Amino acid sequence: MAKVRITGLENLQTAPSLYLPNRVDAVVLPELERLLGGIDNVAYMVEEVLAPEEDVKRFLKKRHVVSFNFRKANVKSLREQLLNQMAEGRDVVFVPGRPNSIMGCTSDVPMPFMMQLAALHISPVPVFVGHYRENILRAFTSDKTYEWIALSILPKLSPGPLTGERVLEAWMEASATEYERNPILDFSLARLLVEGMRRNGKVEVIDGLDGSSLPFYKVLGVSMALSRELKKMVTEPRLGIILPPGKGGLIANYACILAGIVPVNINYTSSEPAFKSIVRQSGLKHFISARAFMSKLPQFPWPQGDAIIHLDKTLKGIGMPKIAGWVAFARFAPMSVVSMTFNLDARKGDDEAALLFTSGSSGEPKGVAFTHRMVIANMTQILSKASLAPGSKFLCSLPIFHSFGLTISTLLPPIYGFGMVTYPSPLEAKKLNELIEQHKCALVVTTPTFARSMLRRAGAHTYDSVQLFVVGAEKLQTTVAEEFKEKCNVTLLEGYGLTETAPVCGVNLQETGSTPQQPYFVPGYKFGSIGQVLPGLAVRITDPDDDNVRLTLNEQGMIWLKGANVFKGYIGRDDLNEGIFRDGWFKTGDLGKVDLNGILTLGGRRSRFSKVGGEMVPHEVVENAIEDFVPHPEGFTGRAVAVVGVPDAQKGEALVLLSCVHTSQLTQALDEIRSHLVEQGLPRLWCPREIIPVETIPALPTGKMDLRGCQMLANEALGIH
Repeated sequence: MAKVRITGLENLQTAPSLYLPNRVDAVVLPELERLLGGIDNVAYMVEEVLAPEEDVKRFLKKRHVVSFNFRKANVKSLREQLLNQMAEGRDVVFVPGRPNSIMGCTSDVPMPFMMQLAALHISPVPVFVGHYRENILRAFTSDKTYEWIALSILPKLSPGPLTGERVLEAWMEASATEYERNPILDFSLARLLVEGMRRNGKVEVIDGLDGSSLPFYKVLGVSMALSRELKKMVTEPRLGIILPPGKGGLIANYACILAGIVPVNINYTSSEPAFKSIVRQSGLKHFISARAFMSKLPQFPWPQGDAIIHLDKTLKGIGMPKIAGWVAFARFAPMSVVSMTFNLDARKGDDEAALLFTSGSSGEPKGVAFTHRMVIANMTQILSKASLAPGSKFLCSLPIFHSFGLTISTLLPPIYGFGMVTYPSPLEAKKLNELIEQHKCALVVTTPTFARSMLRRAGAHTYDSVQLFVVGAEKLQTTVAEEFKEKCNVTLLEGYGLTETAPVCGVNLQETGSTPQQPYFVPGYKFGSIGQVLPGLAVRITDPDDDNVRLTLNEQGMIWLKGANVFKGYIGRDDLNEGIFRDGWFKTGDLGKVDLNGILTLGGRRSRFSKVGGEMVPHEVVENAIEDFVPHPEGFTGRAVAVVGVPDAQKGEALVLLSCVHTSQLTQALDEIRSHLVEQGLPRLWCPREIIPVETIPALPTGKMDLRGCQMLANEALGIH
């Protein structure tokens, strides 16, 4: 029998009330009934079609049951029945059935039921039920493979409209609180890496650059050998890593973690001022790179003298016999001996595990410290929702200095036993397609811009092996999604993440729908959204212009997040942190809203809005409508346009359009664009004032638009200083 942890007893009501759980089973219901005073004091509200499972039905026999049919029920009549039960002294407990849904859903209550429960106009007591496992693979589960249950009675909601949204918000916040309590979050990444690479020793890292492969047990052995050398050479707490995705970059990161040194993966396309800022903020004195890679980046402001540790030279100095000894040790030594040798649990939980810097697309890079807890939380959150077979291969081409490249492409695969196909650049579409097809990659993650480039060079069967093709960092355009589906039968899955959340917040997954046996479902995919928020992550919405004004989840506003994967603040930037944290909530700077299925739809960055004539105009909405409309030259793969806000004497701000596909007849082109936007239902106020021809739309190495670069181009063209 699973353990049940009960919290919130102070929220049990003395008067009969309506209790709304997000899910129930035959373990939870007896506990809840006991808390409410026993069989004679409870009535259960059961929907006939969204029926509970058989063991729950057996429990409900000989109990007070209010049965209803959602599609036929009269809300007023149902309300009267429930109030009658409460008048007779019974609490009423809603019993959700099991709809069709993807795994890892926070709630088993589909949107239509949330709306109907709200329409009862009976102030409910939300009840959160979470199923958990002390297992690194799937910490949260919505099926029966759990080890313990969290049963939390939440404060009764006050009367008022939008009860469904307020119930969902309460469930999500309770989910975040309970997730924080899972003991696995206090583990050490060093221990998890060692255990994972030993357990999955024969799973391989395939280097797409030279075609070589290395099983995890050898990767671990080489990392151990390097870690011992780093302990001698680096006395400071952090080490800069300037390497692309590949065996070298992986081994350098794993060696740092084993040595108790914090890896700081540095953007090797950084300007000299940005690089100096990173070095200053993180206190770096040593860096690790490889001579072959350094020779390809002569423009990079490489540190001089003994500051650079050459990976190739260091490994050669260790020597093959000693490395072979460490490989044997990694594979065969008792785990207790390995743990003692490397003191695997010396750093864990809230200790700093890695340091990344935001891209600096709109200013100076900001340092985000990843703790062991943050990374482990995000990995378990993702795998609580996304299922891939053991040994499935990941395409790992995103830079390791990118948050997704670090957590999902570097740390997650060896811990869970997923194969890795590495390549040093996400830009070479033809080569990436070849690697996907050759090695049958199951997971591909990129940006919509890079995906468009890959599609142009793909065949009909290039992505046959791909189970999850995830895109993020910018809005997925309808035309790109449609072309992928038409040409390759691939559904692009839009996701959302932030460096500050280590990084994933939500992602679309496979579609779910009704069946003849079960007409009710909780969707796992909704085009235009970023899918369901991950379990253990809570969302709050406020007015974009006033943090003190709370909005309901379904109203578009500023997104705030709370959860175990959320960071604690930028290093050394108390001036920034003061404005982005409140009562444990993190202000993302993004706008969005959440529907009653827990699906988050983004409205864009707050910084990507312009106030034109007193109206807030979203750049991305205008941008995407134009991108889908303007002609793209044959073979063109990047972004064609970008919208930028500039000062305007009459309207406060105006929109201008950077375009790399318009070179002449700009007035005519602008008139055509304006007509198209109006036909699409956008206000005339949202139309760009003029077109600025440019050679290319600036982009960061991760594929994300370089907002600062775009603004500089517009300012230069218009003489704005």
